[in-house]
This record gives sequence, structure tokens and C-alpha cells, in this order.
Amino acid sequence: MGKYIGALDQGTTSTRFIVFDYKGQIAGLGQKEHEQIFPQPGWVEHDPMEVWRNTQTVIKSGLSDAGINGADLAAIGITNQRETTLVWNRQTGKPYGNAIVWQCTRTNNICRELMGNGGQNRFREKTGLPIATYFSGPKIKWILGNVPEARSAALKGDALFGTMETWVIWWLTGGPKGGAHVTDVTNASRTLLMDLKTLSWDNDLLEILDIPPHMLPRIVPSSDRDFWGFTSLDGPLAAEIPVCGALGDQQAALVGQACFKKGEAKNTYGTGCFLLLNTGPDAVPSTHGLITTVAYQMSGQAPIYALEGSIAMAGALVQWFRDNLGLIKTAPDIEALAGTAKDNGGMFIVPAFSGLFAPYWRDDARGVMVGLTRYIHKGHMARAVLEACAYQTRDILEAMNRDAGVQLPHLKVDGGMVANNLMMQIQADILNVPVIRPRIAETTALGAAYAAGLAVGFWSSQEELRQNWTEDRSWQPACTEAEREMGYNNWKRAVERTFDWVQ
Repeated sequence: MGKYIGALDQGTTSTRFIVFDYKGQIAGLGQKEHEQIFPQPGWVEHDPMEVWRNTQTVIKSGLSDAGINGADLAAIGITNQRETTLVWNRQTGKPYGNAIVWQCTRTNNICRELMGNGGQNRFREKTGLPIATYFSGPKIKWILGNVPEARSAALKGDALFGTMETWVIWWLTGGPKGGAHVTDVTNASRTLLMDLKTLSWDNDLLEILDIPPHMLPRIVPSSDRDFWGFTSLDGPLAAEIPVCGALGDQQAALVGQACFKKGEAKNTYGTGCFLLLNTGPDAVPSTHGLITTVAYQMSGQAPIYALEGSIAMAGALVQWFRDNLGLIKTAPDIEALAGTAKDNGGMFIVPAFSGLFAPYWRDDARGVMVGLTRYIHKGHMARAVLEACAYQTRDILEAMNRDAGVQLPHLKVDGGMVANNLMMQIQADILNVPVIRPRIAETTALGAAYAAGLAVGFWSSQEELRQNWTEDRSWQPACTEAEREMGYNNWKRAVERTFDWVQ
């Protein structure tokens, strides 16, 4: 068996390939950004062929960085931006247009029609999800309704649907020459098409959305001893390596953080922000605007579920502050700029740029800055950006406490923004719980590596994975209760100002 595990992390802004050793340490890394395509306001796309080209490039550069060959890997795991949707031709591998990204709001009208016959929670009991532009099912319906070639190919059995892990696995295992067409349970649980209890596609939902069932991938466990396929000798690995692990990025981070016990939670600060709470073998229904989702399923075992709060704009808000306003040169500069103000000066930014996700689910909301006075300078604005991420997280945590009846003892954090120490202190203050950053920050890719490694016996148990987890640093709450509650009350008032903007 190889001495390493390879993890492909197909994210919203870039694709990375990371080589991990037995201790969960990074041995090598390759990364490449891809274009963000905005054809019109609210629409977001990626070019799937660019993503596949980048995938091949980063696999080669990651192996080179580690100083190893593809044959030194024991297995490959994949993690991915969830809900991003594409349809392609099974004979040629050619996509029917760009992938529709999870943030895209073009399915507004489809979602409104679906809600018109039973409200936003019409499918919640079956799927754990509200009807929202976020999920894949309405995106497939949009493609089939707006791309005539895709519709006719789907009816003939020539079109395949996939989220990004399905697309990448299909190509890695042969593509048009017999590539595996699979999706893991965590990604399938984000389509609005899967029954959470049976872990199978639901025929009633497919009929309502008018989606031919034969275009859907086979649903498989996140870590699967029945390998889905092998990489080819003429592919980027130049070796036959089993492909047998996949997790949506947020579930991958939960696994990478070794949150295997019921009641353990992690928050990932990436493009968006995603808080997941392990609820064990029970799919806990949410009555407070959260998502009930599959956390992971290990080969031959029952699934483990989670409650999730999804926030659309976290790191993306920092990017906007950098690129659209030009107030900082690089994303990390925001920490020093925010440090020039001792507080937010009374201003709040609510980044409802494409509506609000959990716990509000308002696609009519749009972003606001409130509380502006002549006193405000760019340092206050920078601080308000960081606080927006932290306050959105508190909104989620309040909902989780009400749904699951658990008070979180601490919060494990990961993702790009956790390098920002000021942001982590602000988060501890706003939540009033300790915030803990792990030594290995690449927990998303690590989770995918764990899924693949468990499938081939590279690691033998979850306990071994738990022992790999070590703390890097923690932050304790340091503000007064009065300050905390006044800030949060003002935040909630600011959120209300975003509602009903789109009519």
C-alpha cells in the first residue's frame, strides 16, 4: 500500500490537491484558481472544462511538491463545493453550458412556483431542506428548461447530471470510457431530490421537478470499500489508484475536525460560512431555519446526520471589500485595518448580496450598510466586515440551540479566515464561547483524505483520526454581557433592514 493519501479539494474559487501522510500532516500541495463568471446580476457560473484542466494540473503539481509519484498514494478522496450543478454528454464528456454555482439565484422563479403549492417547507420532511435557489434540483430543472440540447439528450439517456465531485470522479475513473457516475450521500442530500431516511432518489420529487431519473448518479457512501473506480495510467496520476472517498466540503471539514461525537460542531470560514453540528444517527428536523443534512456515511454503516447553518457571504465579503471597494490590497490586510478601530463606530454591514441563507432564507433581501455617520472611517468598515461573519454565525448558533437543545461548550473553526486572529477574538466575544483553531487548518481536504484512507484501511478507526487532531490556538470571550447583547440586538435590527428589497 502507498504511504500517502491524495485529497482533491474542488472549491468555489480554486482547486487544490493535497498529499497527506499517516499523521494527517501535509506532504505536498498544488493549487490553481478558476474564473468566476457573472453573466448577469445574481448569476454565478464556472467553466467545468477549466475545472477539469486545473484538476489535472494541481494533481501533478501536488505530487511534485511532495516529491512522490502517483503510485505512492494508497487512495484518492474528493471534496467539493456543494450544490454547484452541471449536465454533460456521457459519450463526449462535453458539458451543456457552464456549471451553475451554489450562489447563483437564477432559479428564483422555479423556487417560487414550487413554493406556490405548499410553501417553502413543502419538501422539508423528506429532504431536510427548504425550497431555495441554493440547492441543485431547481438548477437541473433550469438547465433542462433553458438548454434544448440538454433536454433532448436527457430524454434519450445521453445526459448526465452531477455536482462537482461527480464530474471530477467521472473523469478520474475514465470519463467517456466507462467513468464511474456516482455521488456520495452528503452531496446527494443537497439536491432537494434525495429522501434523507432511505438515502435514495425520490421519484415523486423527480416527477415534480420533471427530471429524468436515468441522468442521476448512483448514491454511494462517503467512504466506500467498494471502490468506484481507479485512476488510469494515462491520467494525471500515471497510476491505477482507487477512488473511494467523497464528502461535500462542509461535511469533509466536520470529519477533518474529528467531530465524530453527537453534539460536536465546527464552523468553516471560506467563501461562505458553514456551521455543522453532529446529531448522531438521528436526522433532527429543524423548525428554526436550519438544514437537516447527512454528515457522513462510512462503508457498511448507518449514516450520521447533522444540523447545518449556511451563510452565503463570509470570505466573499472580504473579497468584495478588497476588489469592489479597493480598501485593501490583499485579503489578510483587513486584520490590520480593522485593528485601527476599537469598535465598529455604530455601523453594521449585512452582506445579503444574493439574499440571506440560514436561518432567514430570504431571497428578497439585499445588502445594507447602516448606522453611517461622519465619524465612520474605513477601519470601522473593516471591523464591520469581520463582525458580519461573526454575527451571522451567532444567528446560526441560536437556531441550533433551539432545534437540538444543546449549548455548545466551544467552537472548532477552520477555513481561510481563521488565520485572522482579530476575527477569531471577535467571534469568541459575540458567541460567548471559546473558539479553537486546529494545528492543521486544511481540515476540508483532510476529511476527504480520511474518507478515502478508511476505505482502504490506511487508517483503521475514527479513534486514530481523533488522535491526529491537535489544537493550535484558542480564544476566550473577553467582552461584557451588556456589550455583547447590545451589539447583537443592533445586528438583528440591521438584518431586518435588508428584507423586501427585491419586489
